[in-house]
Amino acid sequence: MSFDYLNDLNTEQRQAVEYGIKAGAAISAGPLLVIAGAGSGKTKTLAHRVAHLVVNGVDPHRIALLTFSRRAAEEMIRRVERITTAAVGARHIDLPWSGTFHAVGARLLREFANHIGLKPSFTILDRSDAADLMNLVRHELGQSKTKERFPKKDTCLAIYSLAVNSRAALKTILTKQYPWCSDWEDELGELFREYVAAKQRQNVLDYDDLLLYWAETMKVEELAKEIGGRFDHVLVDEYQDTNRLQAKILLRLKPDGQGMMVVGDDAQAIYSFRAATIRNILDFPDKFTTRARVITLEQNYRSTQPILTACNKVIEFANERFTKNLRSERQSKQQPLLTTVEDETAQARYVAQKILAAREAGVSLKSQATLFRASHHSAQLELELARRNIPFVKYGGLKFLEAAHVKDMLSVLRWCENVGDRVAGFRVLQLLPGIGPTTAGKILDKVEGRPSLNEVLSGFAVPKAAAEDWPAFTKLIVQVCKAKKTWPAEFQWVRTWYEPHLHRIYDDAQIRAADLAQLEQIAGGYSSRHQFLTEVTLDPPDATSGRAGAPLLDEDYTILSTIHSAKGQEWKMVRILNVVDGCIPSDMATGAPEEIEEERRLLYVGMTRAKDELDLVVPQRFFTYNQTKWGDRHVYAPVSRFIPKSIHDAFDRRHWSERASGSDTGKPKLHSKIDIAVNVGRMWR
Repeated sequence: MSFDYLNDLNTEQRQAVEYGIKAGAAISAGPLLVIAGAGSGKTKTLAHRVAHLVVNGVDPHRIALLTFSRRAAEEMIRRVERITTAAVGARHIDLPWSGTFHAVGARLLREFANHIGLKPSFTILDRSDAADLMNLVRHELGQSKTKERFPKKDTCLAIYSLAVNSRAALKTILTKQYPWCSDWEDELGELFREYVAAKQRQNVLDYDDLLLYWAETMKVEELAKEIGGRFDHVLVDEYQDTNRLQAKILLRLKPDGQGMMVVGDDAQAIYSFRAATIRNILDFPDKFTTRARVITLEQNYRSTQPILTACNKVIEFANERFTKNLRSERQSKQQPLLTTVEDETAQARYVAQKILAAREAGVSLKSQATLFRASHHSAQLELELARRNIPFVKYGGLKFLEAAHVKDMLSVLRWCENVGDRVAGFRVLQLLPGIGPTTAGKILDKVEGRPSLNEVLSGFAVPKAAAEDWPAFTKLIVQVCKAKKTWPAEFQWVRTWYEPHLHRIYDDAQIRAADLAQLEQIAGGYSSRHQFLTEVTLDPPDATSGRAGAPLLDEDYTILSTIHSAKGQEWKMVRILNVVDGCIPSDMATGAPEEIEEERRLLYVGMTRAKDELDLVVPQRFFTYNQTKWGDRHVYAPVSRFIPKSIHDAFDRRHWSERASGSDTGKPKLHSKIDIAVNVGRMWR
């Protein structure tokens, strides 16, 4: 038997892999916590640990490997097979209990269904099906016809899911994360009780039930012993991302911690909005009679040392953490940049210019990423990239121009610009209560070819549900259609009309309103409605999420991503937008010390994605709106509190301005007017 497969591990990695294995035999090992710093070879270490157990005689069927995605589990199995093949020539390793928490839970629940009040034939609802069932129950309880706006089905399901996974009281969840729903606490409690009853009657489980029922099963001592006795070793990836339910399941699988190994990084705990809690990893060592062994992986294989030095200085201010200092053998004279720009518009132009300059210097677009705290922070940059014909893919929510509420606003403007645009008109008309596809189609038929829009709209007999809103809507459309040389006032008219409908249609209207403010600021940079609509329509970004692929016509493209979606990724060059207080940390996440600490970790995660170059961009001014005392205005934006002056020596500080850079910000010149409509028409005659 050869142990050469361990030779490429560093000292700390090897200690973790060999823990509890002596003289070529696996013995009973106590609890082990591996604190794996960013880029320190976490997956490599975990895969080698599984392989080393198998090579030393542990039955693969008695190993539970719990991950957070099916893809991660499959990659782990592939690595284990490669390692065991190198060690003993084994070509196929069957790890039947390797998978996500939910997948393993579903399998166990199916097997023990008759013991826990379930039928083995139960079906599992996906999120969409669960939301539909929630909506059905909501309707049966009469909550869809309340005088005041009751939370919609997706919001109800999100609240329910957070309550199940966090084990927090409904009142606490509503107060902290859904304050606009607080008045409905009693009704939501009733809804959730009936929702659970409906699932039980129909013999169905939703996604959260897979953990909830598993955790409840483990409360039964004889079942917990039987299930826990199946596994000699339980290994968990990304332990900092587990919630309270998952932690309870693990502790009941192995109450004494024997054979349990969890791997994670407290400094990368950034998913509290999914009910993950950093307490799980911070408190893990003291959960057992014998304190868990803690091994820290500090050798980083991703970034240069100057980048890591800056990252270490940012995270060392954390109130509570496992002490570690990332180090690298990759030396460089280039410190990370701390770049100030005048405002958000200058920020977009600066980043676009740097992307092009790096590409000319031989750095592919795919090797460059721009990260941000919230999806709407990239709005101006997306437009600037489109203007310069720089292809990109965005991860972490819909692209700005494809968000439903943004499309609503643009549709109103487009219909007023061209009343023959049936697509825009169809969307706009259905924003009104009581108007559905049939009525909208009839109105558009009336409008088509008629010179007086006012006459058509004011004379149309709308359904009773729309009667109250119809006069204001008609007045707005006629006013905007006739507007001349009043841009961007027209945008403000539309936004003022739309905001009440925004709050009626979307439960998270407060968050979406920030997008509309951003869109209004962008609109103000154009001389007319026509120019604005034309430029935001040309080469529009595709609607995309984390599953999106590359633009079909471009083999190279740059990456835009929220920091949350960037976790686990790496790029040669990383730029982080809006490194100012109010954005990082978000002004919506500074209500409690633990929220601020998570925001610090979020910046740290973004910074540690960079391999060769890191640039933190600091706009000096931001536009604010609807300020009670001061009104709409530009305000000074201080650099993020997470980059205090005491650590500025870790950065190369620079200021960028368009005049100094000589960037070309002019609009493309238009050729003389040529009427080609007739020629185009002739092509089809």
